[in-house]
Amino acid sequence: MTVPTANWSYPTAIRFGAGRIKELAEACRASGIERPLLVTDSGLAKLAITGRAMSLLEEGGLPAAIFADVQPNPVDANVEAGIAVFRAGKHDGIVAFGGGSGLDTGKVVAFMAGQTRPLWDFEDVGDWWTRADADKIAPVVAVPTTAGTGSEVGRAGVITQEATQTKKVIFHPKMMPKVVICDPELTVGMPPYITAGTGMDALAHCLEAYCAPSYHPMAEGIAVEGMRLVFENLPKAVSNGNDLEARAHMMSAAAMGAASFQKGLGAIHALSHPVGALYHTHHGMTNGVFMPYVLVFNRLAIGPKIERLAGFLGIGGGFDGFLKAVLDLRKQTGVSHDLGGLKVDGSKAETIAEMAVVDPTAGGNSITVTKEGARKLFDAALKGDVAAAA
Repeated sequence: MTVPTANWSYPTAIRFGAGRIKELAEACRASGIERPLLVTDSGLAKLAITGRAMSLLEEGGLPAAIFADVQPNPVDANVEAGIAVFRAGKHDGIVAFGGGSGLDTGKVVAFMAGQTRPLWDFEDVGDWWTRADADKIAPVVAVPTTAGTGSEVGRAGVITQEATQTKKVIFHPKMMPKVVICDPELTVGMPPYITAGTGMDALAHCLEAYCAPSYHPMAEGIAVEGMRLVFENLPKAVSNGNDLEARAHMMSAAAMGAASFQKGLGAIHALSHPVGALYHTHHGMTNGVFMPYVLVFNRLAIGPKIERLAGFLGIGGGFDGFLKAVLDLRKQTGVSHDLGGLKVDGSKAETIAEMAVVDPTAGGNSITVTKEGARKLFDAALKGDVAAAA
């Protein structure tokens, strides 16, 4: 078994390899951080890996504090509380530690701590990011402990606006972490359910980026290799959580998904966001449920591309073969075939369809997402009838 080790500078400086968490204090100093605030979620804060990270900072001579008032789908109140702690402790940078919730919240706290305008003035709409005082954005060192969102290599954070129960994207180019530490040893403790869900998130990012109609061949190429890594390694990581090689490849796939989805996302995410906001489902698992339904919905637009993708991945049968491979992967990894498995019912179907159409990811779908189309997709996923999504 060979676990890969490398130093990368795309899309930012990435220190990849088992055991590299020991470089945390040095990575902070390289990013200009002397008084870090470690931001993570409340569950992860209790685990040994978080205690070790805090010890490494202390041993490295960096006085650090921890902020963990972060829920699985972070809300604006979590960000505001983090900003208050950051300012009160006179911190000069963030260690964003964890899965998507900790990483996104940490990045947004670093972004907002020096701003005077309210959070929603910086939603990813047009050029709203130019409203920010870029010189007041604190540096971030990102340490993912899951292999899914890829937020460690992203320039945005997803935060739920509590007043409207809507997930919104906060964006600024300087939200990109200065240094990323990708240590697959940190993911070994993930239970199979979270391993599967985060892995499906990585696959959804790569798949939707590949299918998005915009032109970005570099992102498209990264997405293809990311999908290969998921198909080959996610079942191994789910069945044997101690398979460090599989964990490492999944960590790569997660970062590749986030690097590629600048090309676009689509209806998988457009539906997953409102379902997650209203039902508090796991984002990656929700993506996994919707994936085959959206593939069938988009078939007329993406059929030739998926046939080519199947060839790249060594999957026989063209579009139908790829669809079967997705369904088989979900079955192998314990992803529910329908929304009922996520405890989602049909009572909010109309609201979800309305929210999906205006979700910022809907614009990247290969076929225009109308309210009727979104409702058809939701109903098909609720019934578990893939063919009904066509």
